[in-house]
Amino acid sequence: MQKIYYSIGEVAELLHENVSLVRFWSDSFPKLVRPERNTKGNRIYTADDVKVFRQIHFLVRDCGYSLEGAYKKLLSEKGKLEKSVEMLGLLRSMRSELEDARDHISAGGPFRHNPDNSD
Repeated sequence: MQKIYYSIGEVAELLHENVSLVRFWSDSFPKLVRPERNTKGNRIYTADDVKVFRQIHFLVRDCGYSLEGAYKKLLSEKGKLEKSVEMLGLLRSMRSELEDARDHISAGGPFRHNPDNSD
């Protein structure tokens, strides 16, 4: 089951980045990321916001875009980016599974695939 709202710390953890960077990206892309505030005044993000953060992360960290370049790319090629980011996530997940299998085989133990443990 997917969460309705994510705290800034949860978003940072999903991206493997610092909270301050997520806050900076949130402030840098106000037309694309629109956090709401809870009763304490903390930023909370929707699943759609998290998708945008993943796209920003992909463009800035993986592709080397500047923030301005990433913004322009997000506006012009949103559909393509969603597919690219999703595919990259699947490939990283597969790589992790393969590395786990390799490590277990190298250690001489049996490899046990756990399909319920999807991240």
